[in-house]
Amino acid sequence: MLVSTRGRYALRVFIDLAEHGSDGYIPMKDVAARQGLSLKYLERILPVLSKNKLIEGMQGKGGGYKLSRDAKDYTVGEILRLTEGNLAPVSCLECDAKPCERADTCLTLPMWKEFHALVNDYFDKITLDDLMKKKQNI
Repeated sequence: MLVSTRGRYALRVFIDLAEHGSDGYIPMKDVAARQGLSLKYLERILPVLSKNKLIEGMQGKGGGYKLSRDAKDYTVGEILRLTEGNLAPVSCLECDAKPCERADTCLTLPMWKEFHALVNDYFDKITLDDLMKKKQNI
């Protein structure tokens, strides 16, 4: 399993929006500048986040993006699954994978299933608020 730049950048955007949440809607160019990220790349990620109601967007003067709920109510797992598609370690465990013809006899499948559950459980226990607190303690 490899988390792509899409997932890593999404986490950075969420942290930035949480840190500056009291400022109202935040222009994405400001987030891109603070985080050292490509604005064009962020503009491809944001519609997915907005469409799934993880962030709210407003166009025009004073527009930008903001979190749709408190930082403590977001999990890293939720954000990564939305931006990455899923966190499956092998293709046969991906969301839309066709059933594997060897599943009944595959000796490694239980291991992969357990690993997949561990990864999801781990990321589902970490909130956006937790990440922000760790940053403060560094």
